[in-house]
Amino acid sequence: MREGYHPCVAQRGKGMGLTAIEIEVSNPANPEVTDRVEFLVDSGTIYSVVPAPILQRLGIRPLTTQEFRLANGARISRQKGVAMFKYRSRIGGADVIFGEPGDSNLLGAFTLEALGLGLDPLRRELLELPMILGSWGYNGGA
Repeated sequence: MREGYHPCVAQRGKGMGLTAIEIEVSNPANPEVTDRVEFLVDSGTIYSVVPAPILQRLGIRPLTTQEFRLANGARISRQKGVAMFKYRSRIGGADVIFGEPGDSNLLGAFTLEALGLGLDPLRRELLELPMILGSWGYNGGA
C-alpha cells in the first residue's frame, strides 16, 4: 500500500462515485467507549451526521440547534454536539449533527480535517494531509 493512501469502499452508480468508510465515534468525556459507524465521505459538507440514537447511547449531548438549507431550498433544524472520531491511528474531535430518520451518515470536512485527512475527488480515496503548524511572524523563539 502506498504511503498516505487510505483505501475506502468506492461505489459507482448513476455516474456518481461515492466513498464509504467505517470510523469509530466516541464521547470526548469517555473515549474508550466507541461505536463503529459507516459514513459516506462528503468533503462538501461541513459537519458530520451521526444517528441521534448512537450519539445518545455514547452520552453525547446536544449543545445547540443549527438550521440548515437543503439543496431544494427547504430549511431544517438539527441538534449539534461534539464527538471524537478515530480512524486507524488518527484521532480528532469535531462538531457532529444528531441525525434524524432519513438523514444520511455523512463524514464532513471538519471531521476530515480533525483527522488530518482529505478526499481526492478524482480517485475517491482518503489522503493524509500534511499537518503544518505555523505562526505568523514566528522568529524561532528569539
